[in-house]
Amino acid sequence: MLFIVSWTISAQNRNAAIERFLKTGGAPPAGVNMLGRWHAIGASSGFGIAEASDPVAIQKWVLEWNDLMTMEVHAALTDEQMAPLLAAVGQH
Repeated sequence: MLFIVSWTISAQNRNAAIERFLKTGGAPPAGVNMLGRWHAIGASSGFGIAEASDPVAIQKWVLEWNDLMTMEVHAALTDEQMAPLLAAVGQH
């Protein structure tokens, strides 16, 4: 299953978040495959796309970081997964 993970870091936590990121690389725990991560220019925010078969592993990752940043997680579908759903809606 794919997940969109976005984060925002407050000014108060910026330096601590940078320090932790440089120390750990921000790597996810076992069971989570990070497909990509992007950082917003001029802001302390960004998002990543991760894959996991168990959402518990995603929650573990969030718990490793949410003391320093606000994180949002959304389950995601690919175009191939979404197209049949959209087609079915169009037939009603």
